[in-house]
This record gives sequence, C-alpha cells and structure tokens, in this order.
Amino acid sequence: MAKASAFLGVSRGPFLILPVTLVVCGAGASAYHHSFSWSHTALALIGLVALHMAVNIFNEVSDFKTGIDLETEATPFSGGSGTLPSGSMTPRTAMIFGVICSIFGGAVGVFFLVRIGWPMVPLVIAGAFLVLTYTNLMARIGLGEVAAGLGLGALPVLGTALVQTGRIGSAVVVASIPAFLMTFNLLLLNEFPDEVADRHGGRRNLVLMVGRTWAARIYVAAALAVPVVLAVGVWMTILPPLALIAAAPTLLLLGAFTWAWRSPETDPPIPALGANVIWNLATNTILGLALLFAAIRY
Repeated sequence: MAKASAFLGVSRGPFLILPVTLVVCGAGASAYHHSFSWSHTALALIGLVALHMAVNIFNEVSDFKTGIDLETEATPFSGGSGTLPSGSMTPRTAMIFGVICSIFGGAVGVFFLVRIGWPMVPLVIAGAFLVLTYTNLMARIGLGEVAAGLGLGALPVLGTALVQTGRIGSAVVVASIPAFLMTFNLLLLNEFPDEVADRHGGRRNLVLMVGRTWAARIYVAAALAVPVVLAVGVWMTILPPLALIAAAPTLLLLGAFTWAWRSPETDPPIPALGANVIWNLATNTILGLALLFAAIRY
C-alpha cells in the first residue's frame, strides 16, 4: 500500500494552493457584482482542487512512462515530484487515484450543471476536455501553456463566479485575464529547466518551438500585461481603484526579468522560479480580496 505522503506527492500537494487563490479571485469578483454564496464557493473549491489533483496525477504518470521524470533535474518548482521514479507508488495506483479525483471533480461539475443550468454547459465541457487531454495532447501540440492558462487560470475564475447565481459580470471577465496570463507564465518559466527532458519525451512547448530567447521574452510580455490589464480595467471603471494594489506583486519578478533579458540560455535561478509562484498566488488573492472589500465598502 502506498503511503499518504505518496498520494500527496503524486498529486503535487504544495501546488494545490493555486486553485484556492483562483476561487478567492472569482468569488471576490462575483461579490463585487453582489452575487455570492458561501456554500457554492466552498463546493466549487472542492471540485477544482480535485480536478487539479487529477491533472497533476495524469501528468506524473505520463512523464514517468515517457521517461521525462527520469531525465529531468528536479527543482522545488519543476521536474515532477519523484514519487513514481522512487517506487513509492506504482503507475497503476496513481492512475486509479487520478481517475477517482477526476470523477469526484466531475460530479461537482454535474451538480452545478443541474443547479445552474445551460450557462454551465460550455464550462463543464471545456473543463473536462482540458483535464483529459492536457498531458497527452495539448502539451504535445504546442498548446500546453494556453491549456494551463485556461484550465488553471481563466476558467476557474469564471466558473467560480458562474456557480454563484449563474451570471458572469464584467469585473469577473477582467479578473480572469490576469489569472490566464499568470498560469500561462507559471508553466512557461518551469519549462526552461526541463527543456532537454521535454524534447526527449515528445513534448512541444514554447521553449522548444521558438527557442529560449523568444520564450523568455514572451514570459516578460505576459507578466507585464498583468498590471496593464488591471490598470485598463480600472480606467474603464470595470474594476474599482482598489484593484490596482494587485499589481504590486509584479515587482517580485525583477529577478526573473533580469534573467530573461541577460541570460535566457541558462536555467532560471531558483529564487526567480519561487518568485514566479508567489507572484501568481499573491496577485490572485489580493485581487479577489480587493474586489470583496470594495463590494462590502460600496
């Protein structure tokens, strides 16, 4: 029997903070439009965490079978958990665990589909497609970063708002754009240390398709677009001025920007990888809380 630590490892436990911040962002944006339900928010969080676990597990199994995990030099933020290569869990057990997580998350989606109705249909279909195809399709045809940005960025923000009362306001749409860009970048920066292993494992991502220099520049452009989107949202009066404080965590990326312009041929420094994660989590959380506070205040 695999130990509890193996289940936590193969599901990439530390990375499950991301869906929490996405739900905070979506719920805060929905509350800004005076639409909020504690019970629906909690259930959405449970479902999203289960689906995130499923994606992580399927990815770990695929990377083990294709040999990617056996070649990559793992960092705290990339390269897999090492659970399967160490023998702590068999691929078969991991697959069963992943299927259970996906069924559980899918059941939450079906509940909201029945409760909310037709507006949920596109979201449920898109979510199911991304969960089932990310590892063995999207990441192999050059759409891995986009799929991650949608499945673990924009769609959870939109979905969390939608399950409140079946509506998506303009503030929710704007809040979903930084979420997309940040998860896109979260994956993109982590692909640099895995370049050789990903190439041998049959993946196609931006680092492999456009080269390290241009991929690094795309990273910088996507990161800088986050505060721009927030500023435009405030300028158009879609977001409250308080939302601008969510741009502050972008300052954490100065180290990553320096690396991107000076030495993208090398792997990103570990502090830059860590700052990339903190930027993502902090921006989602701060934006959601800012919108919630603005809703309460006004």
